[in-house]
Amino acid sequence: MKVLIADDEKLARLRLKSLLNELAEDVQIVAEAENGRVALQKWQETGADILLLDIRMPDMDGLDVARELTKTQSPPAIIFTTAYDEHALQAFDANAVDYLLKPIRKDRLLNAIQKAKVFSRAKWDGLVQWLPERSVRSHLCVQVQTRLHLIPVKDIVFFQADQKYVIVRTPQKEHLLDEPLKALEDEFGGLFIRIHRNALVSLLHIEDLEKQPDGQLQVKCQGIDEKLVVSRRLAAKVRTCFKDFKRNKTPLR
Repeated sequence: MKVLIADDEKLARLRLKSLLNELAEDVQIVAEAENGRVALQKWQETGADILLLDIRMPDMDGLDVARELTKTQSPPAIIFTTAYDEHALQAFDANAVDYLLKPIRKDRLLNAIQKAKVFSRAKWDGLVQWLPERSVRSHLCVQVQTRLHLIPVKDIVFFQADQKYVIVRTPQKEHLLDEPLKALEDEFGGLFIRIHRNALVSLLHIEDLEKQPDGQLQVKCQGIDEKLVVSRRLAAKVRTCFKDFKRNKTPLR
């Protein structure tokens, strides 16, 4: 069994490595990660069977890693390594997703590894309903061919609905995201403003608002040539939000 250790504390990773090396189980440590973003990348590179995953990590936490893994065809087994509230621990345990409270004991780690060996897709589906409500993400995860790619939200210029997908536009390229535009607006409403029924634009990336001869308002974004049309119904709100943002230099809520 290939194991990946993800924890932002180096000493915690060293302790887990030491405990795993003491076990008689057939385990191989294939990678380490200091946050969730690196954990996802390392998992794709190694195909680890088990993730020892700390919940509270900077950049991208363990719960967001678990959510992204649910989108893959063959997710690994997850063992959370953290202190967490009692209700959640009972829920994880009921769905055969194990957890290790720090400081971690060798006998508990051995038991968790044994449970992970019989982890299944059905048990993953059981886990999903117990994951706490998502906080605002710092990264979005998109599929690029057969790989997962993480995009920092601060780098996204706009979201635009395109049939059943949403186009995620950065200064460099476009990606497709399988999430509703409305859900993105609800989550990132302090940073993105709706300019049209099919588009949300990052206030961080708006360079200017340009009025056309016919009175139509367009958004000019930094780093891209494409201009986005503002619906007449939303024009006044967009102008106000843009002026307030420029004045305050902080995302609105």
